[in-house]
Amino acid sequence: MRKIKVGVFTVLGLIAFSTACQSPKKETQTDSVAVANAEKSYADLQQQVMQSRAIEAMIWGMPAVNLDLMYQAMLNETACRENQMLYWSRLLDWKNQTLTPNTDVVYFTPYFDTREVGPIVLEVPPADEGAIVGTIMDAWQMPLEDVGVAGADQGKGGKYLILPPGYDGKVPAGYIVLPSLTYRGYALIRSVLKSGSEEDLAKAVAYGKRMKIYPLSQANAPSPTVYVDAAGVLYDATIKYDIRFFETLDRIVQYEPWLERDRAMIDKLRMIGIEKGKPFAPDAAQTELLNEAAAQGFTFIDGMYKEVVKGGAFAEGSRWSFPQSIAMVFKASQDQFKDPNLYPVDARGLLFSFIFFTPKRMGEGQFYLMALEDKDGQLLDGSKNYKLTVPANAPVRQYWSATLYDLRTHALIREMSHAGRSSQSPGLQVNADGSVDLYFGPQAPEGKESNWTPTDPNGQFEILFRFYGPLPSLFDKTWVLPDIEPVK
Repeated sequence: MRKIKVGVFTVLGLIAFSTACQSPKKETQTDSVAVANAEKSYADLQQQVMQSRAIEAMIWGMPAVNLDLMYQAMLNETACRENQMLYWSRLLDWKNQTLTPNTDVVYFTPYFDTREVGPIVLEVPPADEGAIVGTIMDAWQMPLEDVGVAGADQGKGGKYLILPPGYDGKVPAGYIVLPSLTYRGYALIRSVLKSGSEEDLAKAVAYGKRMKIYPLSQANAPSPTVYVDAAGVLYDATIKYDIRFFETLDRIVQYEPWLERDRAMIDKLRMIGIEKGKPFAPDAAQTELLNEAAAQGFTFIDGMYKEVVKGGAFAEGSRWSFPQSIAMVFKASQDQFKDPNLYPVDARGLLFSFIFFTPKRMGEGQFYLMALEDKDGQLLDGSKNYKLTVPANAPVRQYWSATLYDLRTHALIREMSHAGRSSQSPGLQVNADGSVDLYFGPQAPEGKESNWTPTDPNGQFEILFRFYGPLPSLFDKTWVLPDIEPVK
């Protein structure tokens, strides 16, 4: 028998012809159920994908949302505006609801915007009557450069010139030039106190107010810098894990250019209603879905945070942590993620869920250790009492501090009289061997009020231990911070 070669399309055509010649098949109840189930399955799957993409958008957008919330707090709660100098004339108290701020320095946080005025100049004074440490960052809180004694000017002072995206104009000589990929950004600058006295506080404020910010177009005759004091203002920039997170994210997408490294997010954001050039207007059902996704996102990020911190022991067996994933973000961000094989979005999202600010050179001006647990591995409980002994000869050129934060919000614990103690705290009691005993709990131990920090008995807390001007003995572990001990 001769074999007949038949193409695929010929076979398909014969099948279709044969089927057409047969009497029509009656749709059965089973078929209808299958179609209905398939449609329901697709609808359910679509909801799942949207929620998944919303959570992914939260993790990706966290650093920019974090910054925008601080910027919006400036606009809504103070008289300060972009390209002016927001500062706190007092050490921070609980009314500063940013993420894990330092309560032992004077803060200056100028927010810049180059979109309308072009390049912006930030003038930093030399380290003569004072000293500052800080970093200039873009809208994603990626470092453009450090300033001050540990920065590019090395304490000599200088003029930092922040350029808008794609700027091709002439750049004059004499500036430390910082090209930015975004229009907005800010500088986190801390004026360091020489002691905890009122006199040195006033000096630190006066020194910081020698900084200037103005457009390059005014370089020949700058307008006087506007300083706005936020001391005593309820400045709430905590992360909002509901529809407000996505409203903030949309505001950023509308204002800033898409970065090449983030183009994969364009379609993912479109699915949840965020698209450049179009209003973000979710209906009631979409709002409910995004609220639920935000709540799930918080649960995931909070769980990841606790897992990463617990697993990031700085010294062997220690409860004090500096997670390697955080170190990886600091390293990768130093050159705006130029390494094509490294873009730690998950670690970056986690990092900016509990801090703000990324230094250009980690470990030179400051270093941090964090603790969520006591010596026995139990989460720190505001209803209990604890003791931390800081050994003598702490590895710092300037000072150390221990500051408490709400474990859920990562902000200063509300309504507390103070948030921490430092080696510069007035009246701090020092032991005969040079060590210092710090106490944390709802009530001060008798006679130890100057070494005590209050806690909220209805919540859990975390502690950030800061080293300003860290010395080698911290990193080679010849000086080790002991664990926090529960006491009765």
